[in-house]
Amino acid sequence: MSVIFTTVSTDDEIWQLLDLQQKNLPRNISEEVANDQGFVTVVHNFDLLSRMNAAYPQIIAKDGDKVVGYALVMPESFRNDVPVLTAMFTMLDELEYEGKLVKDYRYYAMGQICVAEGYRGQGLFDGLYAKHKTELSDKFDLCITEIAKRNTRSLAAHKRVGFEIIHEYFDTTHPELWEVVLWDFRK
Repeated sequence: MSVIFTTVSTDDEIWQLLDLQQKNLPRNISEEVANDQGFVTVVHNFDLLSRMNAAYPQIIAKDGDKVVGYALVMPESFRNDVPVLTAMFTMLDELEYEGKLVKDYRYYAMGQICVAEGYRGQGLFDGLYAKHKTELSDKFDLCITEIAKRNTRSLAAHKRVGFEIIHEYFDTTHPELWEVVLWDFRK
């Protein structure tokens, strides 16, 4: 395996990213796989990912020409582009971290992270986040996201790379318990 961590530079890479996303939605995997390997929840489209990539290059892992992992950069300016995430951004406006409102930091949301089946457990998750820190820590103070509490694999992996839980809430719209996690690039 000769995986490299880079940024999206072609339309084909965006299409491959979208294909990988589809393969890892809960509706497309068994409950057993979701519980054991994790899952993604938000569905993006080509136009949105293209615009997000124009704002900040999206981070991907490639094995040759194949996209085998991704970790999306979603700046606050995209808060209304994914309706299911609007509530998260509104909540972040009111959350505090180290005595200051999150919205008063330079932050972005981790739009989603995913590693292809067959590549899990080989360091790609950590490599994708290391690339995030290299590419973005001079532009942002914090990377923040929310993770379904039942997605224990993702929660453990995020803690391993440096995220900390700063809030927990229950989403009544789509009944689910969520953990809001944050990675402070300044530490």
